[in-house]
Amino acid sequence: MLDTSQGEPPGRLSVPAAAEEPRGCLFALSQPPLMIFLAVIGTLLLLAAVHDLFLL
Repeated sequence: MLDTSQGEPPGRLSVPAAAEEPRGCLFALSQPPLMIFLAVIGTLLLLAAVHDLFLL
């Protein structure tokens, strides 16, 4: 009888856990709370710059 319960199916590569790439800065920037925070800070900076330039 042929035993097919062992091993990976043909054509499929197994990747060890240590070979996975670590998550970096771009992953962190994709998080919604951080993007909302950065948008609020950017808006405040833009409003301050517009106020300094045009509303003196």
